[in-house]
Amino acid sequence: MKQYRLNRLFHPRSGRCFDVAVDHGFPGEPRFLAGIEDMEAAIDTLVAAAPDAIQLSVGQADLLQRKPGRDKPALVLRTDTPNIYGPEPPAEAWTVMIDDPVGHAVRLDAACVVINLLDVPGQPALRRACVAAIARLRAQCDRAAMPLMVEPLAFDPGHSGYDSSGDVDRICGIVRQAVELGADVIKADPTDDLSEYHRVVTVARVPLLVRGGGRVSDREILERTHAVLEQGAAGIVYGRNVIQHDDPAAMTRALMDVVHEGATPEQALGALGAA
Repeated sequence: MKQYRLNRLFHPRSGRCFDVAVDHGFPGEPRFLAGIEDMEAAIDTLVAAAPDAIQLSVGQADLLQRKPGRDKPALVLRTDTPNIYGPEPPAEAWTVMIDDPVGHAVRLDAACVVINLLDVPGQPALRRACVAAIARLRAQCDRAAMPLMVEPLAFDPGHSGYDSSGDVDRICGIVRQAVELGADVIKADPTDDLSEYHRVVTVARVPLLVRGGGRVSDREILERTHAVLEQGAAGIVYGRNVIQHDDPAAMTRALMDVVHEGATPEQALGALGAA
């Protein structure tokens, strides 16, 4: 049963999950490598800080899974990569899924696989390709009892390429499509108005993890985390706000306190400052 693998993803006491995303090298954009140039050192730091899960690509997953012992974070395996994260919007947006994604996930002892569902202005073929890929992956996951995490993201034109949309209606619409396609877990953007996040949680129905996005201040990310958890989010998936922090281990522990121990942002900031 896929619940057996999900049990490794979610904390046994709080029922929540903190997944640290370290798959930023997959799109091939040099600016995303800050903090993870030395992947082995980055993974060593995170494993010692003990989040619930670490999100990695097929080419980097061994850095986590070859570590001995039973207490290391669970592996969330990234299965696809698009070309939309460059400094300029591409003339034709595309996404590519790795070959035999569930086979890789089983061999790597992953607890979950993750795939994108992308909505980009003027690129309807990209969303169609994502829907088709999710449909294929859902069938493969069912045969192996592998949980499927879908990352539904809506974008707007930005100062450089595309920026994530915080429009609650767009987020609700694409999150719901991901659930209708068979997602077991959702990884979604926060809304511009955090007080409306309960709407996203309601349309998702399955456990919803909130995406961190770009680097922000410690206070902002801790306050955002607390706000979405209060409205029913099942956890967080943060990358740059951890791996680009001056002290990734201390930030991981501060976020774990908020996610699993019910710490307030002020309490977590105090612990972070002490570290």
